[in-house]
Amino acid sequence: MPYSFFKNSIRSSVQISDSDLAEICTFFKAKTVNKSEFLLEQGKTCKFEGFVQEGCFRVFTIDKKGNESTLYFAGKGWWLMDVDSFMNQTPSDLNMEALEDSKVLIIQKKDKEYLYNQLPIVEKLFRIMSQKALIAWQKRLIQNHSLTAKERYFHFIEKYPTIASKLKGKQISSYLGITHEFLSKIKNK
Repeated sequence: MPYSFFKNSIRSSVQISDSDLAEICTFFKAKTVNKSEFLLEQGKTCKFEGFVQEGCFRVFTIDKKGNESTLYFAGKGWWLMDVDSFMNQTPSDLNMEALEDSKVLIIQKKDKEYLYNQLPIVEKLFRIMSQKALIAWQKRLIQNHSLTAKERYFHFIEKYPTIASKLKGKQISSYLGITHEFLSKIKNK
């Protein structure tokens, strides 16, 4: 069943009836994204939230000088979104690029709003997911301020070995906030 992993993920966050879960699934549409394809490009409005069923994405921004900064990687079971652009329907500051052939379940803003109004459990689900995401961001900020680059690198590859194995050195260094050359020195030691 194509939605079984998604359903299990939801059930790990909230207690939900089979009928409510089935209804939620009707609003999520499956999308295949090929390697190197963008699900969202900087400057375009984010009209969706996505759940990664298979594959891996890099979420990053490019500054005016052309420098890339990776905010996060989204592997199987992760959510993809630009909260600001999605909520306010403004141009996105983010790019979402598939690092490999991937499958995502997408919900449109109007459908999410409809579910909020029809099924109160959906608001609880997304509140819990938002809290988990906020905790992850907070931990990352603390690590960026308290760990050395070397410690951040080893923490990343230890915590996310599956994702780390799919990445190029430049993508990892962009995530860690260090140069590719410095990352090479860390790896060589």
